[in-house]
Amino acid sequence: MKVKKVYICSALRGDMENNIRLAKCYCEYAVREHGVLPIAPHIYFTQFLDDGRKEEREFGLRAGLLLLSLCDELWYFRDAVTAGMAEELRRAAALGIRVWHVPQDEYEDYTIERKRVIHEIQ
Repeated sequence: MKVKKVYICSALRGDMENNIRLAKCYCEYAVREHGVLPIAPHIYFTQFLDDGRKEEREFGLRAGLLLLSLCDELWYFRDAVTAGMAEELRRAAALGIRVWHVPQDEYEDYTIERKRVIHEIQ
């Protein structure tokens, strides 16, 4: 079974804690509403890289772009596009990867913390 891989593009810098919480909500939305496999490097890499250290942030950005090249689509969330997001959008376009802006009314139910467990990807 082939599952569509979707790169989740959203802000990290600024209010990092809230931005990571939101990215988790975007991933939940992608799985529950569309049955896709969300790829969100900014959630993963921040578990062991320090975004505040220039060399670690740059490594995380490069590694994220490598993961992007393995995805079928890029979905970006919210209206403001950060510098990091802009680079991901440029790379997706250069690779011919479909880009979709997800409007807030599509995912706002998922910005409320949930405690359900995902049992299986559809």
